[in-house]
Amino acid sequence: MLSVLCATSLVTLANEHKLNPATGLVDATGHNMVAAHCTACHSAKLISQNQMSRERWLETIRWMQSTQKLWPLGEAEPVILDYLTTWYGPKIQSRRAPIPAHLMPQGSD
Repeated sequence: MLSVLCATSLVTLANEHKLNPATGLVDATGHNMVAAHCTACHSAKLISQNQMSRERWLETIRWMQSTQKLWPLGEAEPVILDYLTTWYGPKIQSRRAPIPAHLMPQGSD
C-alpha cells in the first residue's frame, strides 16, 4: 500500500509541476537561473540526484566557487537557492530511515 501511495505522490508531483524538456529539472520559478548558472558546467542530473538543505546547497556553491571556478552569483544566488531548496531539498519521505551510524560497517584500516 505504501508503494502505491508513493507512486501516486510522484504522479501528482509530475502532473502539477512539469519537467523542463531541455534540462529534466522542475520547470518553475528560478529554473532559468539554475539552468544558466549551473548547467553551464555540469549536467542537470547532478542537481536532480541531490536533496540538500538550503545551508548545504550554499556550502556546495561556495565550494564550487573556491575550487571549481564558479563565478559570483550576485543577485541570482537567492533565486537559485530558493529553487534548489524548494524542488531539490531534503526528502520528507523515503523508503526507509537511514541506517544508524553504530550499525554501519567499520572501514578497513
